[in-house]
Amino acid sequence: MGIASSACLVEGYKHFAECCNDSFWGQMFLRGCNLMFSIDPIFDESALPPTDSRSLEDPTLTGDGRPEDLPKNSSVRVSGIRTSSWVVIICSALVGELVLLGCLWLCLNERRKKKERPHGQGGEIGGDQVVQYDFASLKAATNYFSTDNKLGEGGFGVVYKGKFGDGQEVAIKRYSRNSSTQAINDFKVEAHLLGRLQHRNLVKLLGFCIQGEELLFVYEFMPNTSLDRFLFDPERRASMNWERRCKIIDGIARGLLYLHEDSRQKIIHRDLKASNILLDQEMGPKIADFGIAKPVETRQTHGDASRVVGTWGYMAPEYVTSGQFSVKSDVFSFGVIVLEIISGLKSFCSAGESHYQFLYLHAWKLWNEGNILDIIDPMLLRGNSSGCRESEVMRSIHVALLCVQQDPTSRPTMASIIRMLTSAAEALPSLSAVVTPDVTTTMSVRKYDLRSQAGNLEAQNNSNDMSHSTSEEQITELLPR
Repeated sequence: MGIASSACLVEGYKHFAECCNDSFWGQMFLRGCNLMFSIDPIFDESALPPTDSRSLEDPTLTGDGRPEDLPKNSSVRVSGIRTSSWVVIICSALVGELVLLGCLWLCLNERRKKKERPHGQGGEIGGDQVVQYDFASLKAATNYFSTDNKLGEGGFGVVYKGKFGDGQEVAIKRYSRNSSTQAINDFKVEAHLLGRLQHRNLVKLLGFCIQGEELLFVYEFMPNTSLDRFLFDPERRASMNWERRCKIIDGIARGLLYLHEDSRQKIIHRDLKASNILLDQEMGPKIADFGIAKPVETRQTHGDASRVVGTWGYMAPEYVTSGQFSVKSDVFSFGVIVLEIISGLKSFCSAGESHYQFLYLHAWKLWNEGNILDIIDPMLLRGNSSGCRESEVMRSIHVALLCVQQDPTSRPTMASIIRMLTSAAEALPSLSAVVTPDVTTTMSVRKYDLRSQAGNLEAQNNSNDMSHSTSEEQITELLPR
């Protein structure tokens, strides 16, 4: 019996004493309990246990559970209202009902959202953090896609700077309305991959928009545009001291390591180049443009492309000649970018009046002649104001040449590359500078044979493209020297 019921007993007994002193039987209804008394026992007292713990709980009760001063031969029965029990039952039922209604609402809401998704996309686009924007809000953010907000242009379409009402700045990639089937496939691939990748050295996809013929991506805004804008502009390159260049090399390496080994699915980028490395406010690098990236099984060592797409000067020889790609293809492209960062030269540069030559072949030539120091950007060596240490630069060049070896199996993994770049105690493998005549004649070509391709590359380097090049550049037959 609880304390409230005991108090009710005591109060009822007082009323009985006032009104029913000479009665043999009586009953009273109070707010907390119903009381009835009789001088005749209504139960067998011999069946009761000898002690009752209730007397310990309430000092007003005697050992046999009766209030003090109640005649011993009388007994009081408390039918008591079982209010607390009913309250618990009713509350439990209400809570259960509310939980059931909440689950039903969540299911219906999720079904409604799925119906509102664009046809054919289902749950394929992005991850939990990717937002689906409406076209009107993106149009307003770019001031109706004003040319003043244009950041760059490529074969896929145009990139604009946008600003939402809350002040957030974004980069909006708007695909051409007459986008090819391949461009639409690239859109789906990038949405599927990038929306699920989270790393500080990968550009962050904030959302997308599909409305009629309109296909748009919304990315975090990179105020310092892309790496090629700094490397190939003499004025901007002057601000690129050795410490800053090392930071960029390290960031790119860590982003690739995440793609190759640490993400939920191994991903081969296939179009790694300077214009696809974006720079944030602190000049930190972020890898962008996953339009032709390929997810592969964890144990899969390589893949075969039915059509070779990419950018001249960055593609590995085995990919150019046979369409085979692997993580070592990305390693090759990384090595080319490192050479660009150290030299300030483009991956596909002029080698005289009548020839173009790939930068990595130029580096091999200087290495074999013992003149590799000639490849270092003079701005790094000028008065040594950049804090450049020759031993560190030489180590980076050595790692870059390891990455651009002809045999893919001889190239290091990104994990070993990071160890070699960050620890002077890490031993550097010896270099194999063997280049077959076939590769030499393929990679050094007549100037007029690649005039159109070189023009495209020049246009890409001079554009302010946020992340894309024309990824559908077809590789034409090249003429040997």
